[in-house]
Amino acid sequence: MKIQVVLAAFAAVSVAAPMVLAAARVTSDLVPPQKRQVVLDLAENLARRKAPAPVAADLPSPFNPVDFDKPDPSELPPAQTQRPTQTGAPTTGPVVAAQPVGPATDRETLETLAAQITPSGVIQLRGSPRLIFAGKPFEIGTRFTASYNNQDYELELVAIDRTTFTLRYRGEEIIRPIKPVR
Repeated sequence: MKIQVVLAAFAAVSVAAPMVLAAARVTSDLVPPQKRQVVLDLAENLARRKAPAPVAADLPSPFNPVDFDKPDPSELPPAQTQRPTQTGAPTTGPVVAAQPVGPATDRETLETLAAQITPSGVIQLRGSPRLIFAGKPFEIGTRFTASYNNQDYELELVAIDRTTFTLRYRGEEIIRPIKPVR
């Protein structure tokens, strides 16, 4: 029994001794405070923001240029860049062309766009109805784009019945009949 205790003590000392000796040999990785202060001063100097140089007061803003909403002269047709006056001398400047009047309200917009949509029928696919137009099935909740006067509008298919379908545009809804094309 005494031999086992001696052996256990010897094993504990042999395991612990290298750890104690290794801990005594450890040196610090930190640089002395005097040398660190030089690096800290340099870092603070580099991180300091300098005030920008003042700009001229009459310098135009690049984010809001003057006449930004006017058409580019290179995009105007030749008839719009020069127009004759009553005296016959041409005057440069844009000619205001008559724009087609679009729908005034969301309801009128929806009515105009819905009139353009002509579905060819309804099918049941996987237990839910699908509206067929342009040869493709559209399910309830589908959003699609319709164009009017070179402007795109996003419509949503809200409901499909056996003989009607419902479209939504900005909170306005319209029910249209399904007229199968023969």
